[in-house]
Amino acid sequence: MAIRAVNNCSFFRPSPSLSSVPHFFSTYRRLPTVIRFHPPSSCYGCCHTQTRSIKSLFETVMEELKAKRKRRKKVVVSVNASASSSNAELLNEVLTEEILVNRSLQKGLLLEFKKDSDRILLAVAQRPDGKKNWMVSDQNGVSSSIKPQQVTYIVPGISNFDQANIAGFLQKAQDNMDPSLLEFAWSELLEKNKTVTVEEMAEIIFGSVEPLESYSAHLLLSKDEVYFTVLETKGSRCVYGPRSSEQVEELIRRKAAKEIAVKEFQEFIKLLRSAKSMPSQDKPSKSSWKDEEKIWSRIESLEAYAIDACKSDEQRETAGMILKEMGLAKTTSSTVKLLIDIGYFPVHVNLDLLKMKIPTDHSEKITSAAQSLLSDSSDPDEVNRKNLTNLKVYAIDVDEADELDDALSATKLQDGRINVWIHVADATRYVQPGSIVDREAMRRGTSVFLPTATYPMFPENLAMGAMSLRQGELCNAVTVSVVLHDDGSIAECSVFNSVIKPTYMLTYESASELLHLNLQEEVELRTLYEAAKLRLNWRRQQGAVETATLETRIKVSNPEDPEPSITLYVENQADPAMRLVSEMMILCGEAIATFGSLNNIPLPYRGQPQSDINLSEFSHLPEGPVRSFALVKIMRAAEIDFRKPARHGVLGVPGYVQFTSPIRRYLDLLAHYQIKAFLRGEPPPFIPGNLEGIGAGVNEKAREVRKLCNSSLRYWILEYLRKQPEARRYRALVLKFFKGRLAALLLVEVGFQATAWVSVGTQIGDEVVVKVEESHPRDDIIHVKEVARD
Repeated sequence: MAIRAVNNCSFFRPSPSLSSVPHFFSTYRRLPTVIRFHPPSSCYGCCHTQTRSIKSLFETVMEELKAKRKRRKKVVVSVNASASSSNAELLNEVLTEEILVNRSLQKGLLLEFKKDSDRILLAVAQRPDGKKNWMVSDQNGVSSSIKPQQVTYIVPGISNFDQANIAGFLQKAQDNMDPSLLEFAWSELLEKNKTVTVEEMAEIIFGSVEPLESYSAHLLLSKDEVYFTVLETKGSRCVYGPRSSEQVEELIRRKAAKEIAVKEFQEFIKLLRSAKSMPSQDKPSKSSWKDEEKIWSRIESLEAYAIDACKSDEQRETAGMILKEMGLAKTTSSTVKLLIDIGYFPVHVNLDLLKMKIPTDHSEKITSAAQSLLSDSSDPDEVNRKNLTNLKVYAIDVDEADELDDALSATKLQDGRINVWIHVADATRYVQPGSIVDREAMRRGTSVFLPTATYPMFPENLAMGAMSLRQGELCNAVTVSVVLHDDGSIAECSVFNSVIKPTYMLTYESASELLHLNLQEEVELRTLYEAAKLRLNWRRQQGAVETATLETRIKVSNPEDPEPSITLYVENQADPAMRLVSEMMILCGEAIATFGSLNNIPLPYRGQPQSDINLSEFSHLPEGPVRSFALVKIMRAAEIDFRKPARHGVLGVPGYVQFTSPIRRYLDLLAHYQIKAFLRGEPPPFIPGNLEGIGAGVNEKAREVRKLCNSSLRYWILEYLRKQPEARRYRALVLKFFKGRLAALLLVEVGFQATAWVSVGTQIGDEVVVKVEESHPRDDIIHVKEVARD
């Protein structure tokens, strides 16, 4: 072991490995800023002498390094065998430097290389691989071919390293990783404005340029983010310079902040793991994740990633870091599962609802404005309202309907003709065009009806309260009165403001039952049904296309539970009560189109040209769902004209305006604004151009909502099927063949379409029996298989 004495202070140069504490800072590691140390005056002499000794030591080392650099320049590469040992040592150093600068790889060299963006490994060079690449064997015993550009450092002084010793070498180097060793060297180098190579830094802090010390210095410098920066790179050799005091101060501040952030991040991960391990009933509530801003920010990032709606790269990176730390794949499905596992998302979270950003409640501002409207008891149309409280009024809808916006009455005139009244809730009694409540309704475009909830277009206190028709109460309405010819065509029609008193609130099931009983007390309901049959026959004569099929509704009463209660309804649109209501709604639409056309009122007139459909081509198909399925596939989309009516070929009417749902559909409300202004003798609030602009935005929103409703219904049908007994069998109608025997099926008991292979000889319209082999609602997967009849 060599001993060097400088100014009465000695230090040791360990060789070949650092078995003891590094010599230069063994005494002073606790004094990293020696030059700024100011001792008390009583011991100043002693300490001052010691400080001078350290500085003198540093200066001596730097002078020696400077001299060594000069001597290297004087050494020629070709020396004879009789050269002195000191020159041979210098020659070895020059050759080592040449290897470092030029990346001249040789077998047996120990090198560090960049495996990928995240990993840097130690390896031993084995042999050339092609013209430039080299095969190396790394610390994990893995052989790979690397390019010279991947080499980040070649450990000097090693010519034939054993790959088996890499792990031990690396461990010893990491044991020397004390960043405080750099601080004193930084302060001295900064004061003298000096630069250093890795080997020179090894000499300064370890007193040696042996392989282990050199690599330890390389690790310290390459991982340092505070004191030094790379000024120059020559091959694998880097020249480092000290950063300024201001830079170091700022970097230390940033490093401290980063360490705090890392600690907070780890605490957040710990919180996630804790919540994930809890039983369902003990998991934190969704609102509790919002209590702390930093926690909420990370949860927001995960939610945005789950629905593919990240607002910034920072959100995406945050979510990715969390998933990686949790050992999960960086996918939306993994993120959704994590948010479910911690209790933030319910098991059956509606992702489409989140993705589409459909509003699920009304702001306090809108709710307050609606309440103010309710407080105003004035009715601008009061003097013009006809009192129709003497009529028996039937409101027929699904049993869970909250927004009741239409009802029906009918009587027979003395000449035998039928007079039908379609009463529509007068929403404009409370809301006017351009008001804050109207603008919010326009923004939404439509109410949203999902199996799990209803999100009304208007605030609930209006939509399900004052605007809605209520049994036994006086209700404001806009009534469409129609007298029918004996063939079902319109003989007379009028539109006026009214007051009604609904007699019955019936479900489709109860209305059908009343029709079946044919009670004398309900002759008005029978008259309505008679009018509906007249209308259907007349429309068929006008070329109407029948599309009645099975319609599925689902009610989920407790959607937040992992195993919610699901009630499924399958309604046949050819059912008497459904047929009755459907025909009366079509009649109302035709009457409003006729009224608007006669009075030149701009309205959203719907048309659907279907002149190219030859119904006789489908007569071979069974009437009902099978034929309807085939017809719907070739129908053209409806078109809207805001100036004049256009024929609606599918419905078989000369014109059509949707008018019966002003509480649920904004385009219906627009029609009410226009008609009500005419009834008051005022010009319509909207010209055709205005209506067209509004209609485009509203229709786009309606399409989004329709997509959401369809996807939600499909999800819950699949969940319903998943929960059914494995042995359950279903009747299915064959609707279409795709390829070979792969068929589109309609599961009759569920009203759901699926595909399956069916037996040879099966024809379109035939009924087969199937079972559901698997159903995964979250992945939108269902497998159906035909089985033999019992």
